[in-house]
Amino acid sequence: MKKYLAILFILIYQQASSQSLIGGNNIIKTNLSGDAIHNYNITFERSISRFMSISLSYRTMPKSSLPLQAIVKQFINNPAIDFDNIQVGNNALTAEARFYLGFSKMAGFYVAPYTRSATIDLTVPVHYTYQPTSPLPGIVLPPIPMQAQLDGTIRSNSYGAYVGMQFQLLTKLVLDLWMIGGHYGQSNGKLQFTPPTPLPTLAVTALQKTLDETKANPFTLKSTVTTNSAVIDTEGPWAGIRGLGITVGLRF
Repeated sequence: MKKYLAILFILIYQQASSQSLIGGNNIIKTNLSGDAIHNYNITFERSISRFMSISLSYRTMPKSSLPLQAIVKQFINNPAIDFDNIQVGNNALTAEARFYLGFSKMAGFYVAPYTRSATIDLTVPVHYTYQPTSPLPGIVLPPIPMQAQLDGTIRSNSYGAYVGMQFQLLTKLVLDLWMIGGHYGQSNGKLQFTPPTPLPTLAVTALQKTLDETKANPFTLKSTVTTNSAVIDTEGPWAGIRGLGITVGLRF
């Protein structure tokens, strides 16, 4: 977080000492394609030379139902997970440098390396059953259905690059088209469930078995269940595609 604040202070300082430019040396913009799926983004871009700019953007998505559920099921395999009721939200900070190949500042085709720090907030319901022991010989009690709601956060840091084109439509209006790119990095996180009352020993065993059956390649999951809690620690690679974005902004 400190490195992003440092970048922001540099941008503000350079704004005060900048040369004049048609429309200005700065652009504030938002990604319209992200807004359509409640993934809100704001970016501040600052020209530092004829062919280069730096920018800082913040993205947030309020917690809601799991998007692209069919794709997620291909990577996370466990029928006990209630995918229909998973809740997910995210926040991300992205710092990037842009290298423009055109003849105007902050306009034309560009290549942009970037670094991103993201936080994913998750709520994951898991259904399981356990077989209670009968106090009377010869009597079999019915299995008891249970649910564990795991809440937690996954954090990632990644690096990547993408290409796009930015157009000066009017003196103040800018259209930025993200074409294609991607990023790769590492992630780690923790999901936790605290039952309202201590779990019976047989329920602990059943929940541990259910969580251990979760396959989420290429991520590594480690589950620990006690009478008072269930914890999943996760770590692994983090990758994403960036592109097909339509961004508009004001230049000043």
